[in-house]
Amino acid sequence: MPDLSAFRRACYEVARRTGGEVIEFRLGDGVTPNFSQGVIGYRDRSVAVVLTRDTGVAALAVPREVTGPDQESGPLTFVDDPHLLGALAGAGLTVLTAAELDAPFQAAQWPAVSPADVKYWQPYSVGEALFNYWD
Repeated sequence: MPDLSAFRRACYEVARRTGGEVIEFRLGDGVTPNFSQGVIGYRDRSVAVVLTRDTGVAALAVPREVTGPDQESGPLTFVDDPHLLGALAGAGLTVLTAAELDAPFQAAQWPAVSPADVKYWQPYSVGEALFNYWD
């Protein structure tokens, strides 16, 4: 399981390096979702740094509500920003691009993803398998 305090520090470092401001953290600390988000705001947009608790992989996505009655539960929309991705990697996170996350999922390449979940949920993409709301 990734260290959430290290994740928070990385988000603050990325925001500082890229001229953004951390707006909030949305922690996926229940059964679902299996990821947490650090939402970074910029003048023209907000971006979520998402971190899966099972594999420790990070990515950039459109911010999502992860708790409460307005919780969204479909696949994340992953985005790329070379400057932000570089800052995340520089902060010590293992980062995947949108193209890598949109690639077809092959279970043999991701042994940390539960075989029972793969069999039941049948994820199409790497992103679906790594960042999900499976129970």
